[in-house]
Amino acid sequence: MTKGELKDLVEKEGVKFVRLQVTDINGMLKNVEIPVARLEESLSEGTMFDGSSIEGFARIDESDMLLKPDMDTFTVLPWTVEKGKVARFICDILTPEGNHFEGDPRYVLKKVINQLNEYGYEGYCGPEPEFFLLPRDEKSNPVLELVDDGGYFDLLPIDLGEETRKYIVEAFGDMRINVEASHHEVAPSQHEIDFEYDKLLRTADNIQTFKLVVKTVALLRGLHATFMPKPFANINGSGMHTHLSLFNNGENIFYDKNAERELSDELKYFIGGIIKHIKAITAIANPTINSYKRLVPGFEAPTNIAWSVSNRSALIRVPSTRGKGTRAELRSPDPTANPYLLLAVVFASGLEGIKNKIVPEEPVIENIYKLNEKEKVHRGIDNLPDSLEKSILALKEDKFIQQVLGKHIIRSFIAIKEQEILEYKTQVTDWEIKKYLKYF
Repeated sequence: MTKGELKDLVEKEGVKFVRLQVTDINGMLKNVEIPVARLEESLSEGTMFDGSSIEGFARIDESDMLLKPDMDTFTVLPWTVEKGKVARFICDILTPEGNHFEGDPRYVLKKVINQLNEYGYEGYCGPEPEFFLLPRDEKSNPVLELVDDGGYFDLLPIDLGEETRKYIVEAFGDMRINVEASHHEVAPSQHEIDFEYDKLLRTADNIQTFKLVVKTVALLRGLHATFMPKPFANINGSGMHTHLSLFNNGENIFYDKNAERELSDELKYFIGGIIKHIKAITAIANPTINSYKRLVPGFEAPTNIAWSVSNRSALIRVPSTRGKGTRAELRSPDPTANPYLLLAVVFASGLEGIKNKIVPEEPVIENIYKLNEKEKVHRGIDNLPDSLEKSILALKEDKFIQQVLGKHIIRSFIAIKEQEILEYKTQVTDWEIKKYLKYF
């Protein structure tokens, strides 16, 4: 849209306020709200804000920053009232001098997109984020209880959870985000909504919008939506399987009709690059202590570093679709990942694999969950880090991933996560009390 077209649309919709949204290093959405009368100024010059107030952005002595709205991200929030409609833009973060801020996760992804474009590639992604719907108490606090006992693809009697998912999908339609599918997931109270694959920047923006919509609609329906990877013990956690593809001049370069399984060398190299850096990528894909409660055997989450064709026990699988739909599915990420940083490190690693022709091990046909450790060693199947502490150590050792993220984000991200690890280590859990208090 041009600024004139945008102005006409704002007037037509009756927008009164505008939220300028950014994402911090932890992947949390933040915003500054301005009256619509200040929108033209914001589009032209940016809106000043205090960067030191956002985790990992800036120190007090360098806190002045600018929010620059991306006009392509304009949408009206569908739950705002008729006489006080609120629109939003996702913003880039600039320094007062007008330069991109190195600590902006969105800018990190933009740099990787530019690198892909230099090689003639256009990256696409289709995420599958999962979440739980929980009840709230009389004070509106979330309660750790299940609201249904459904399973995968179950067609339940219409209840609050199913109705809420329907309202979420309708909200996406109002915001021009195309939903591909929505369904009940494996665990009780767990849901998945998949939106259509798109270019990388728009996909990352959509993931952040998705989280906002799900949480807001759930709240309006008297529920709490959580993207916590493992809120309940002994049932499946919430992941965000991420489908990846590369195109060149409108053709999917992962597809080769003359190759074995119709899979191109570029796809294999791309997978090889991801596998080479996956331990460091895990710190970004699974960035919380709780993330590693999901990545355990027995709950359909990957724990082994291997790839396969249509085998869901592997870290990376290639679904059976061919032609334009040929893609790799990375199954380890969860919804707490910062989508800008996640897509940046994954596609940068894949591009490195293509450039350096990194060949992965042969795809695994067997169910990896049923292989013993000796068999896995023989097949060259390593394990993912099983804790945030181990993945951070891998990140510290991987100079390539550090270079992709940049000095500012690496320094801030590691500091934040090491503090999180320290806080966790000092806690005494209910499990420990039950296990030891009576006997020692």
